[in-house]
Amino acid sequence: IEFYRTAMNAGIKPIIGMEAYIAPRSRFDRTAAKGGSDASYHLVLLAKNEKGYRNLLKLSTAGYLEGFYYKPRIDKEILREHSEGLVALSACVKGEISQKLLRDDLDGARAAAEEYRDIFGGDFYLEIQNHGLANEDKVRPALVELGKSLGIKVVATNDIHYLKREHAEAHDVLLCLQTQKDRDDPTRLRYETDQIYFKSFDEMREAFRDYPEALANTLEVADKCN
Repeated sequence: IEFYRTAMNAGIKPIIGMEAYIAPRSRFDRTAAKGGSDASYHLVLLAKNEKGYRNLLKLSTAGYLEGFYYKPRIDKEILREHSEGLVALSACVKGEISQKLLRDDLDGARAAAEEYRDIFGGDFYLEIQNHGLANEDKVRPALVELGKSLGIKVVATNDIHYLKREHAEAHDVLLCLQTQKDRDDPTRLRYETDQIYFKSFDEMREAFRDYPEALANTLEVADKCN
């Protein structure tokens, strides 16, 4: 509520949403092959209206009360029940479709995209990112081609963990403090890019110069959310 009111008072349109964790099978299934690392996929959910906001609340609650396994997870069954009023983006390389493309499972990626399209209709978008990472470079053209073949629009996004690029080092130190690791520990959590900051229009236009339609679609998504 504080975020919403602050944005409105500043003349900025607030979009309420969450990055959900999707269980690969049922949200009640608490098994994973590698200590929980494959226990969930990412999916971005944004509220179009009050109905969508209420569905966000229901999904978030179910994630904690019913699906918690390493993280609060939901599944496609409950997504179908509470998809009204929501826009869904396929998320970063941790999303289900991107993960299957990284494993060269093209049929699996296509099936997953079709399933999300079935759930959300024209409010499902394939999400592409460009933080200078090799995995993103691999999946980006594949996602665009998948979108063309299935009639699903592509949207360009950028993860934001800090405001300015020069904040990357401070963010790295903060990660060490949070995880109680030394900076020279080779096993510690680290981001392999300094580009997860709030990029300007010109920076985004350069990062996605080959995909101008994906930048335009960010405005379409924003227009849907009220």
